Amino acid sequence: MEGGFTFNPNSYNNFLSGTNTTSGTSSASGIIFDSCSSSSINMMSSTCANPIMNSKIWSKLPETLVDRVIAFLPPPAFFDARSVCKRWSNLLISNSFIEMYLSISSSARQRHTWFLFFKHKKLKSYIHGNDYEQREREDNSSSREGYLFDPNEMKWYKISFGSVIPPGFSPCSSSGGLICWVSDVAGIKNLILCNPLLVKIYHSILMMNTITTRTPRLFPSVGLNVTNSSLDVVVAGDDLISQFNVKNVSSEIYHVYSSGGGGGYSLWGGTTSALPEKCSLQPGGKMVVVDGKFYCMSYSPFNISGYDVGLNEWFEIEAPMRRHLRSPNLIECRGRLVLIAAVEKSKLKVPKSLRMWVLQRSSSTTCTNNQQKKWLEAEKMPQNLYKQFSEAGGDGDEGFDCVGNGNFIIITLPGSDNMLLFDFYQKAWQWIPPCPYSGGDGGLRGFAYEPQLFTPILAWVSPHQSGI
Repeated sequence: MEGGFTFNPNSYNNFLSGTNTTSGTSSASGIIFDSCSSSSINMMSSTCANPIMNSKIWSKLPETLVDRVIAFLPPPAFFDARSVCKRWSNLLISNSFIEMYLSISSSARQRHTWFLFFKHKKLKSYIHGNDYEQREREDNSSSREGYLFDPNEMKWYKISFGSVIPPGFSPCSSSGGLICWVSDVAGIKNLILCNPLLVKIYHSILMMNTITTRTPRLFPSVGLNVTNSSLDVVVAGDDLISQFNVKNVSSEIYHVYSSGGGGGYSLWGGTTSALPEKCSLQPGGKMVVVDGKFYCMSYSPFNISGYDVGLNEWFEIEAPMRRHLRSPNLIECRGRLVLIAAVEKSKLKVPKSLRMWVLQRSSSTTCTNNQQKKWLEAEKMPQNLYKQFSEAGGDGDEGFDCVGNGNFIIITLPGSDNMLLFDFYQKAWQWIPPCPYSGGDGGLRGFAYEPQLFTPILAWVSPHQSGI
């Protein structure tokens, strides 16, 4: 399958300096994109409704001017623009268009904070290599189908990754408009990156090959952090000591950064680091990134494990009220680390509740890696809403899952299509309309997603790679 484009590495410097060059060719890849709203954008539908918008006049508009108008569209509209015609589909992945898009002031482009959900796979199906039938049923169903949610418009969209993501991979992390996928089968893990907007697979991060872990693992926690000048991938825990023995012992870090000055990129990959001694990561757990540091929950007892890329070391932060927490989740919200958990204090006869704490930034110059930082309780779910939440399954044994992006936090319930949205800025709660594409069987796992046409660091990492 074709996809992607041959990118001029000088485009990265052009992006940083704001200059504009044009070169290169492109080819389009297909993707299925559906909207559940009847008002889904039709790029040319208004031309006949208004006599001033005479199609005979606008059809003569120079293509270069049309391209510039398209460049001012918000990124989510590009999903619809791809389906208008073949030229527009090819346009969005061309060098000239991306460079034009990057030349537009960021203040002229509104930031869009979306969420991308996927159906949970049954992890136990991948422990033993002979369960082929179960794995094939899951891979051929909707395991590679994504559900986009726009919290501002309260709309759902569907994206099929079946034609670009190989069978046997599951989404595990997101950053910079990219989704990271990890291989399911126990053993040496393979990681690939995908841009849903461009339908482009980045097979290579290191040495023009798929990332492969050095240590065999079962269901590791995976974190991804992408900036304009660097890319970091952390794979931690679930070390396969033997066929029937799994321990949280080590982590592997892959780091790529631009060396600047037109000198390409530098990397160090597969660097290992020992996890904290009592670290107990949840199988397939999430990592969140705040201020360049990776964080994940450690269980039994509840603690927060963090990783500092620059120092290549792990550290721990004590969780608030950890003896009374249930189903704790870490998220990033508005650039802060937030802990969300249900609280049960039966001996003190305190009603069950769902609370949020924000990790405070320390003003001390001697405080390193947050050990001395404090948690501040920032929100408590209203008791009447918590009652509804419990009745919907939030008080069950399987707990709940959380994901944050911008001002928004979404709480999902395993096996249920009930989802709660919290606006951290407005301090408002509301139930989300069920996803019309998931089949109503729930079990969705969410990731923060901000549509982006271009990831500068990948111009250096993989200048000649194309999609599969």
